[in-house]
Amino acid sequence: MKLEDLTLTTPALTPGDTSWFTHDRFGMFIHWGIYALPSRGEWVKRMEKIPTDIYDRKYFKHFDPDLYDPDLWASLAAEAGMKYFVITTKHHDGFCLWDSAYTDYKVTNTPYGKDVLTPMVEAFKKRGLRTGLYHSLLDWHHPHYTIDQNHPMYDNEEYWAGEKDRDINKYIEYLHAQTEELLKKYDPVDVMWFDFSVEPYDFPIPPYYHYEGKGKEIWKSEELIRKIRRINPKIIIDDRLGIDQDVKTPEQTMPTEWYRVNGTPVVWEACHTFSGAWGYARDEETWKSVDQLLKLLIDSVSMGGNLLLNVGPTGRGEMDERAVDRLKGIGKWMKRHSRSIYGCTQAPLEFECPKDCRYTYNPETKRLYLHIYNWNFGKIYLRGEVCEHVEYIQLLNDASEIFYTELPERNIVEISLPVKKPTNAEIPVLEIFLK
Repeated sequence: MKLEDLTLTTPALTPGDTSWFTHDRFGMFIHWGIYALPSRGEWVKRMEKIPTDIYDRKYFKHFDPDLYDPDLWASLAAEAGMKYFVITTKHHDGFCLWDSAYTDYKVTNTPYGKDVLTPMVEAFKKRGLRTGLYHSLLDWHHPHYTIDQNHPMYDNEEYWAGEKDRDINKYIEYLHAQTEELLKKYDPVDVMWFDFSVEPYDFPIPPYYHYEGKGKEIWKSEELIRKIRRINPKIIIDDRLGIDQDVKTPEQTMPTEWYRVNGTPVVWEACHTFSGAWGYARDEETWKSVDQLLKLLIDSVSMGGNLLLNVGPTGRGEMDERAVDRLKGIGKWMKRHSRSIYGCTQAPLEFECPKDCRYTYNPETKRLYLHIYNWNFGKIYLRGEVCEHVEYIQLLNDASEIFYTELPERNIVEISLPVKKPTNAEIPVLEIFLK
């Protein structure tokens, strides 16, 4: 079998330009807003059923990120090896990070008094990172956003009394207008990341309350997508408008194989947090190690996917020190191993991967990368179809030769690993040059 016959492709769901996306593989997600002040996660308004007047009096009126340095944020992302970023322009609480013409509920009306989104986009672009804008379909602040099971006032009878005066279509006009405003203001935007349609489900509520889901019909998703693509035909749109578009977005989970739609492998991106929260959570302690985070990235690429890794900056505008530590650790590994990530995808399925290892494969350079999760000096064996293609093997971190023996009668390549695990490689990688 010829190696080129095994090259994999990644079909997109629709016409957005995903070529750069499936090459770059690694991005930074940023959840930031006034919910950084309570520091109990981005859903704090809903989880604690905080009325809007109290939420705003405590947080909107005291948001002043005086230590905000977008150049430092961009530097941390770039040094970690990230190639794009996605920022929450507006989360579910409705607070906007830019000077929107359609609302007063924005950062320029806080004590900080300045747009934070524009300098952020400029700083990341300067570092060569592509721009992604997250925009919530939910909005717990807008006067015409109707109640659903995710609304902070879902069981507040006084708030329910005003439901008859709310017109969801007025909110949808606002949603569409702000989306177009963002796309034109920050053109070109590379990714539009919506979040999320609300599916109805059983909920312990009084019998006279009635919830309906909010999906593609409510959002007028088809119309919104057409508007977006008229402004930027190449933009990547996620799948959370209730209509599959360019990328599938599994959240806080890892598929066991290449993500498929109707049996066909598609472009996909796993989004994960460093800890258990997306927004800043001071007391949250379930932080992943650098080793775990690197394995999330490698596992994603090994199955043809991307990783969008989230940070939640503080109310003063700094990255959490724990996040900085992880980003620097990832960057140390990526400095010497990014060849096994950028431009790579799932290896041909005929290439049997050794135990406790992951393959990634670059079809353009015809190089196979073996990530060794459990370093055990001695022998490691390549088996099956891959054996007939091996030309040369080296450690990726320092390009030092690795000895191997071909055993064609057993269809095996026997690799001799050094006794000492590389000191500058959290996860060692063998770079296998193929004929």
